[in-house]
Amino acid sequence: MLKNLSPLLSADLLHVLASMGHGDEIALVDANFPATTNARRLVSLPGVDATRVLDAVLSVLPLDDFVPDAACTMQVVGDASAVPPAVQDFAATLARHGEKPPASLERFAFYARAAQAFAVVATGETRLYGNILLKKGVVRS
Repeated sequence: MLKNLSPLLSADLLHVLASMGHGDEIALVDANFPATTNARRLVSLPGVDATRVLDAVLSVLPLDDFVPDAACTMQVVGDASAVPPAVQDFAATLARHGEKPPASLERFAFYARAAQAFAVVATGETRLYGNILLKKGVVRS
């Protein structure tokens, strides 16, 4: 156990986050997402909702401020303007960490980006569209 770190930040997840470089992406995905199929590196956090994982990750991971959209969610199929409850919670969590709301990507564009991501974190999120991509920024001193 470490002081001042979320217990959700397992050794495997901390290693992934620390190993990422500026511009690398990590996908936090729901229980329906084909994580094993799409992951270069897979971290599993079964039973934990994606919003809690996002909050823990943002406590240690800077987002890229050199790009317009450092966080992206998956669009609802057939209704790109819809904002599902999981995405509403992601936006609120990002705001609490001083970050902009997430952009959205068409479903298959999201899958393609997730497949190229540095890592995929498979959560136990059961709400639909509980998927978010994060682009790592730099730590400024």
